Amino acid sequence: MTTCALVAALDFNEGHFTAWANEGRFTEVYAVDAGFAHLEKAGFSPDMAIGDFDSLGYVPKCRRVVSLPVEKDKSDLEVAMDRVKMRRYDEVVIYGALGGRLDHTIANLQMCARFAEEGMDVTFVADDYAIRILVGPDVFELPLLEKGTVSVFSATAESYGVIERGMHYSIDDDTLTNRTTWGLSNELEGREAAVAVEEGTLYVFYPLG
Repeated sequence: MTTCALVAALDFNEGHFTAWANEGRFTEVYAVDAGFAHLEKAGFSPDMAIGDFDSLGYVPKCRRVVSLPVEKDKSDLEVAMDRVKMRRYDEVVIYGALGGRLDHTIANLQMCARFAEEGMDVTFVADDYAIRILVGPDVFELPLLEKGTVSVFSATAESYGVIERGMHYSIDDDTLTNRTTWGLSNELEGREAAVAVEEGTLYVFYPLG
């Protein structure tokens, strides 16, 4: 599996990124606007820098630079996702795209659901949790932890055949909609746990191990 990391401008989990980068988990790393500063501070040089660079304040020196106009119909992150798709990556791990303005976070989640539905594995990484976009039919195995909170929400109007196993509360072949809080705050208990969906798209919020 080929994996691209995108590093955007918001809170950056440097420890997680560094560990995965040093393990060789990323085929390429792209900086999205001010994400370049995060990578520079961490001692990493990205393979590509993408953005209008209004947040960074300058056009960085990089192996490849995609300089975008400030006035455009797509966010810098969406253009970066277009590049990831064009280069046919199987998986993308996104840092620095959660938190800050709520409208930006919602836009990022909604936009990336489309890329997941087109066949890409998409994971957002925050400081102490991650979000996996799960498109049916598929199963996502959660990290084996003694404790931690897992929340599962439907990104589509309805998600069918939802299963949650190995947690305090079980969901068995049920339907989740995007108009309910059902799916909020399940608990890991140190057992093997997983989330599955037959049809539809889920946001799976889970703690980092």
